[in-house]
Amino acid sequence: MDKIQYYSTNSKLKTNDILGFKKKITFKEALFTGMAPDKGLFMPTKIPKISKKEISSLKGKKYWEAAYLILKKFLSKEIASKELKKIAKEAYKFTIPLEKIDNLTYIARMDNGPTASFKDFAAQLMARLMHKLKPKNKITILVATSGDTGSAIGEAYRGLKGINVFILYPRNEVSSIQKKHMDTIGKNVRAITIDGKFDDCQKFVKEAFSDKDLKELNLTSANSINIGRIIPQIIYYFYLYANIAKNNEKIIFSIPSGNFGNSLGCEFARRMGLPVKKIILAVNENDEFPRFLSTKVYNKIEPSVACISNAMNVGNPSNLARYFELYGGTIDKEGIIHKMPHMREMKKNLYSVSISDRETVKAIKEMHKKYKILIEPHGAVGIAALKDYRKKNKRTLSICLETADPAKFPETIKKELRINPKIPKAMKFMFKRKGKTVKIPNKYEDFKKYLLKQK
Repeated sequence: MDKIQYYSTNSKLKTNDILGFKKKITFKEALFTGMAPDKGLFMPTKIPKISKKEISSLKGKKYWEAAYLILKKFLSKEIASKELKKIAKEAYKFTIPLEKIDNLTYIARMDNGPTASFKDFAAQLMARLMHKLKPKNKITILVATSGDTGSAIGEAYRGLKGINVFILYPRNEVSSIQKKHMDTIGKNVRAITIDGKFDDCQKFVKEAFSDKDLKELNLTSANSINIGRIIPQIIYYFYLYANIAKNNEKIIFSIPSGNFGNSLGCEFARRMGLPVKKIILAVNENDEFPRFLSTKVYNKIEPSVACISNAMNVGNPSNLARYFELYGGTIDKEGIIHKMPHMREMKKNLYSVSISDRETVKAIKEMHKKYKILIEPHGAVGIAALKDYRKKNKRTLSICLETADPAKFPETIKKELRINPKIPKAMKFMFKRKGKTVKIPNKYEDFKKYLLKQK
């Protein structure tokens, strides 16, 4: 197979800054560039295929072995197989427990990593890939987070020489545990709190990438706008399928969705050959995407709605640009559609529904009362979305992704179930650490001045 290169989702557009940007670059270049110069997101020129035999071979294997198989498909032309195997082994010393609800429904517990969040699966691998491929000059990573991304990225990059990390989060929209974690990572990682929404944090990051005054900082991202975050998120769909499905049967994944990077990993997996019947993009009250699927009109939500599933409080998902590209359309970072995607194909493969806070709480209570299973708000959105889908469709083998340990959301669990969720071992260390955040007003210029002082 020819070497996979990467191009921008805006490559067909003319922008104010770069006319007709069409350059194809390597994975290494895309990894350290983060966002394309024309403000689009990088996409692979080819999507490699995984055979049925290769999928079956993953049954009973360790998680890192699944990672190695997928990584080879994308990166073998840029990183030697021996190195890829080493990176995969080092990144994944944890796995994914599957919890059975009934014969056709499972919960994938994505909370066994170092920060008890599914973001660990991408962060741990991405940090090692960056460390392996890092140029000589120091680089600066900017991360906008609505919760778990910040702590996962911070822990993965903590102590890595030649890399500075700045985490931006909305001051009033993260849980106390999430805030404690991000504020106390320390070393080369600094937390910055913005008096605004996640979308404001995300705008600051995107603006910084195109700011010529910040060029000397060698900026890159660790959000899902970076292709280095998407490729690792393909892996667990193959791993989960291989360990639960039989005879090439089709499966449904219900995926709590905010910036759409997690579900995008499933879309790539489907295109690589995974027998996926439907991808459910489960969103909270930020319902811009389900409305688009039903009306063909896209209106971003600004400001985003604050929900108890706070990591999904996104009113204009960045990865929608990649979805549009995959389905033959183009949408820019402002949410302006330049070319409509193939709606019939999109609706054939994707299903999206908005779940209210009331429905989220109901799902948490029902799962605990009926099955003695404890889930957190994001996983509850996924459970409720699958239930909604099944009202109109035949029951099929399905996996709902639980994206974090319930202990990361103690306020909600205690309020609704009147119990204190048990703190997992992966989280106990943070209570021994001390640290503080940097407070910045909701003004890009203030953020820019802060970064320039850190040179």
